[in-house]
Amino acid sequence: MLVPFEKLRSEFYRVLLSLGFSEGKALLCATTFAENSRDGVYTHGLNRFPVFVEFVKEGLVKTDAEPTKEGGFGSLEQWNGNQGPGILNAAFCMSRAMELAEANGIGCVALKNTNHWMRAGTYGWQAAEAGFIGICFTNTIANLPPWGGLSPRLGNNPLVIAVPRKDGPIVLDMAISQYSVGKLNQYKSKNEALPLPGGYDEQGNLSTDAAEILESKRLLPIGFWKGSGLSLVLDLLATVLSQGNSTAKITQSEKESGVSQVFICIKPQNDAHTAHLIEEIINYTKTSEHEHAGRPINYPGENSLKTREKSLKEGVYVDEEIWKKVLGL
Repeated sequence: MLVPFEKLRSEFYRVLLSLGFSEGKALLCATTFAENSRDGVYTHGLNRFPVFVEFVKEGLVKTDAEPTKEGGFGSLEQWNGNQGPGILNAAFCMSRAMELAEANGIGCVALKNTNHWMRAGTYGWQAAEAGFIGICFTNTIANLPPWGGLSPRLGNNPLVIAVPRKDGPIVLDMAISQYSVGKLNQYKSKNEALPLPGGYDEQGNLSTDAAEILESKRLLPIGFWKGSGLSLVLDLLATVLSQGNSTAKITQSEKESGVSQVFICIKPQNDAHTAHLIEEIINYTKTSEHEHAGRPINYPGENSLKTREKSLKEGVYVDEEIWKKVLGL
């Protein structure tokens, strides 16, 4: 089912106003949820919206909270999100990191006590579209076993690296598991097999069955032991730099709230030579012989731009059942 972008955003806006959000905050959150679905990240757009509403109703997300500065030195600042909406806190902190980078060449903002920021790539796009290199990451509730372990002890900590580019930013937005939990739930709801193994079943066998993987809670880390190590160090950095909650602490509450995040901005040289270097890398990558005829090689973020253009022209794809649920809120 396809819904016009403005209709999608207006329904989110209506619901958020009913929950006590100010007009400005409701609009920014509604726009972000709608843009996530517009760009094809349905798991953190429409599909995640009812969960966000429940967190607000439960008091885990405080609609009127504002971030407050708690410390910092040089180009690093530490902020407290005060349990405010993750989207708003993250957008603010990336904006602050850009201000620091404008003044110093580089800026870093570490944030504690915040909530789920929805699509991680949103804040990479925010930086890159403003002309900055953006790097950001977050810790999460434990939902990934360490390499060699059976029980979840690591967060599926998303990492974003974004580079500005005239013809569309390069935006890497990745979870530490082969498939994010949201993507697994998407495949499960459609009763579709994963293209590649994404975790293990209860017997310890690699599986392409999303339902089996979610049941076993044994997601496959990217790069096997390398992904496990990457998740650990991202949690370390987010926790140490923000002085906030670690994955271990977040998991105690059994709700993914009060997470820690880091936002880094770098001001690149904005000249013809820099643009040439970027195109050299992109163009060389695309000269590889194609594994499958008719399936192009894309740089990170390219598919998002294509989906965005299609969604704005034809309408945004929505899950009909979830859309009906939102209309009834």
